[in-house]
Amino acid sequence: MNTRMPTIGRAWLLAGLCLLAAPAWSHKASDAYLHWQVLPGAAGEVDERLDIALRDLDRELDLDADGNGSLTWGEVRRRWPDIQALAGTAVQLSADGQPCRVQDHGQPQLDEHSDGRHAVLRRRWTCAAPPQQLQGRYTLFAQTDPQHRGIVRVDWAEAAGRDGPGPRTAVFVPGPDLQRFDVPAAARSSGADGPGWTGFVAQGVHHILIGADHVLFLLALLLPAVLVWRPAGLVLHTGRPAAGWTASQDRRGMALDLLKVVSAFTVAHSITLSLAAFDVVSPPSRWTESLIAASVVLVALNNLRPLVAAHRWPLTFVFGLVHGFGFAAVLKDLGLQREGLIAPLLGFNLGVELGQLAIVALLLPLAWRWRASALYRRGALQAGSLLIAALAGVWLVERAFDVALLAV
Repeated sequence: MNTRMPTIGRAWLLAGLCLLAAPAWSHKASDAYLHWQVLPGAAGEVDERLDIALRDLDRELDLDADGNGSLTWGEVRRRWPDIQALAGTAVQLSADGQPCRVQDHGQPQLDEHSDGRHAVLRRRWTCAAPPQQLQGRYTLFAQTDPQHRGIVRVDWAEAAGRDGPGPRTAVFVPGPDLQRFDVPAAARSSGADGPGWTGFVAQGVHHILIGADHVLFLLALLLPAVLVWRPAGLVLHTGRPAAGWTASQDRRGMALDLLKVVSAFTVAHSITLSLAAFDVVSPPSRWTESLIAASVVLVALNNLRPLVAAHRWPLTFVFGLVHGFGFAAVLKDLGLQREGLIAPLLGFNLGVELGQLAIVALLLPLAWRWRASALYRRGALQAGSLLIAALAGVWLVERAFDVALLAV
C-alpha cells in the first residue's frame, strides 16, 4: 500500500492544482457569433455579422485605456479600426473556390448577449457569381485562446424561398481548415447529419469540459459516491462508533446509485435546456449563473456534513434544472429560429452527456480504488469539497453582485 501512496498523492495534487486554476475559466467560454446571409438575386452578395465579446477584444487589444476595469463606448469607438482589422483578417469567405471581396462595412455597434456586451461588425461580401457552395476560414484568437470557438449560422432562407431548408449551423475551431456550406438543394439532402450537427456535438463536449462550475458540480457529486455515510450514534459489531464516511463494499449498489444521480442530472438539464432554447422559459442570465454557483456550494458542503446522504438523485434533479438554463445560453445567443434549433439542440445535448460520462469514466475507477484510504476521505473528499465550496462561493458573490473578486 505504501508504494502506491506517492502515485495517489501526485494524482490528487494534480486535481487540486486544476481546481486552483478554475477561477480562470469559471465563467462562460469564449464564443463569437458569425452569421452569413446569402442575398437573393444574381449579384452573388453575402451579408456578414460577427459578434465578438468585448472582454476578448480587451484582452487582445487592451481597449481599457484608463485601466479602470470598465469599458466605455468611447474607448471601444476609438479603437474600432483596430477591431475591424483584427476581425477582417480572422474571417475569410470564398464561393465555389473563388475568394469573395468586401464591398462595404457597417457602422460600429454593440449588442448584449448572455455573457456580456459584444462588438457587432458588419460587412457585405461580393462573390463572382451566386454561390453554389460557401467556404469559410476562421482564425480569430487562434494564437491566444485555444478555448475560443466561432458559432456560425449560414442562412439561405431568402435565396431558397419559403420551402428551403432554413439555416445551417456549425462550430468553427480557429485554424487554417475550411468549412463548407452547400446550396439549399444539397443541404436539403444532408439534413441534420452534416458538419453542423457534429460540430454542436463537439461544442457540447467542449462546454462541459471547460465549464468549471458544471465540472465541479459533477466532481462534488462523485466524491462521496464510493463511500457510505454512517450517522452519529451508530455502533459497529466491534463496539466502536462508526460515525462519518466509510468505504462502500457494495460495488453494484454504488454503481446503481451513481447511475440514478447522473441520469437525474441528465434528464433535468435536458428539460430546461430545451425550454430555454425555445424561449418557453427564459430566466435572467445573472440569476441562472448565480444559482448554478449556489448549487455547487450546497453539494460540496453536503459532503462535509450530509443532510442528504442517501438517495441524492432528487436533489441532483432540482439542481440539474438550473444547470440546463446555463447550457442553453450558447444556442440562444446563436439567434436560430425554432425550425433551425432541433439539430443543434440534439447535438449539443448529446455532447454534454458524452462530456460528463467521460469525467465519470475517468474519475470513478480511481475513487473506487482509493476509497478506503485516509488520503481519499480527508484529502479528496473533505479538503476537496472545502476547496470546491470556497471557489463556488466566490463565483456566487461575483455573479450575484456583479463584482470581480478574483483577477484573472
